[in-house]
Amino acid sequence: MKIRQILAAAVMAASPVLAWSASGAEQLRDFVKSVQSASGSFSQQATDRQGAGKPAQTGEFSFQRPGKFKWDVRKPYEQLIISDGQRLYQYDPDLAQVTERNVDQSIGASPAAILFGSGAIEDAFELQDLPPRDGLEWLRAKPRSADAGFTHVEIGFKDSMPQRIDLLDSFGQTTRISLTGIRANPKLDAATFTFTPPAGVDVVKMQ
Repeated sequence: MKIRQILAAAVMAASPVLAWSASGAEQLRDFVKSVQSASGSFSQQATDRQGAGKPAQTGEFSFQRPGKFKWDVRKPYEQLIISDGQRLYQYDPDLAQVTERNVDQSIGASPAAILFGSGAIEDAFELQDLPPRDGLEWLRAKPRSADAGFTHVEIGFKDSMPQRIDLLDSFGQTTRISLTGIRANPKLDAATFTFTPPAGVDVVKMQ
């Protein structure tokens, strides 16, 4: 799965001070202002145009603005995506390979910019409130950049907390991410976001 799809888990927590009546876009804006860190669990699954799904992935996440995050897939196989705010690493134990790249190049106008960035959301995304469905308040974020790699991302909120992220990429594949056990603004140790490639693995540095 591509990094930009995985990073759609961007928007992993939201502010607990919002009223239930707030729209999805209003809750997202408040989230960017109010939530500086978060942690929790996720499950994600991708389906193609025909609706065929890949095995679901589950794991744990944490983030701290600006640009620090950890997306730790535990099942059905291990994969780690982690950033110290400057460099982003993707570690695949089964391949014994680490891919390293600049955070700005990796995130850019991806959905992760909503989570990890500190600028105005509307600079990178066009926001649109959607009708409620599945018991959630929804918004759609469409990238202003033509080379973002995805068409749009939809985020569903309940009780001012994001519950689901649906991302449609440029190839017609949909990635659905469900978030649970979210803790907003926990105190996270700096070591949470440090990574040293294990001995013996190939390190590929992307420009």
